[in-house]
Amino acid sequence: MTDYGTVKGAVRPEEIVVDEFSVWVNTDISSAGDGFTYRQVKYAKDEYIKLMDSANRKAQADVEYIAMMTEVELE
Repeated sequence: MTDYGTVKGAVRPEEIVVDEFSVWVNTDISSAGDGFTYRQVKYAKDEYIKLMDSANRKAQADVEYIAMMTEVELE
């Protein structure tokens, strides 16, 4: 992962950009006079896949816990 911090650009960036080797994540996008500022982080594709898998597993565990606590059956 490479965190480029706050970057400035003339064109509004897409939130996620995938190229041949990397995944670029642009967050905190805001208009700044004649352009945009945003936080930019670059991940290797494998690193990003692992990060998303971990986040998905945690979200699934949270859903299962909430279902158990509220006695709701999941399909």
